[in-house]
Amino acid sequence: MHVFEVLADPVRRRILELLGQNEMASGEVVDVIGAEFGITQAGVSQHLKVLRESGFATVRAEAQRRLYSVDVAGLRAVDAWIGQFRNFWEPKLDALATEIARGKRERRNAPITKRSGKRA
Repeated sequence: MHVFEVLADPVRRRILELLGQNEMASGEVVDVIGAEFGITQAGVSQHLKVLRESGFATVRAEAQRRLYSVDVAGLRAVDAWIGQFRNFWEPKLDALATEIARGKRERRNAPITKRSGKRA
């Protein structure tokens, strides 16, 4: 499955958001996702499997629990694809940062004028 097909699903994106905060047991993921999306434990397990197989999540056993966390491999694939476009948008963002800094500098160096008591 292509990385963007994986991320196209709102349930999988939400699971990644949860796992991005901290490692979670599968039961904890089921509780949150089940409450938010109304899907069953089997449905959540299927989404976790897709995330695991596509390189977005890892799982480790701890006694009877399965603990999931984000795997950076999937995120690297997304970053690599987006990287194709950095040459397009980075210069524009740099130019924007320059204009913002210039405006701040001009406001800081502008003379202070007296205000008349009237408001517009």
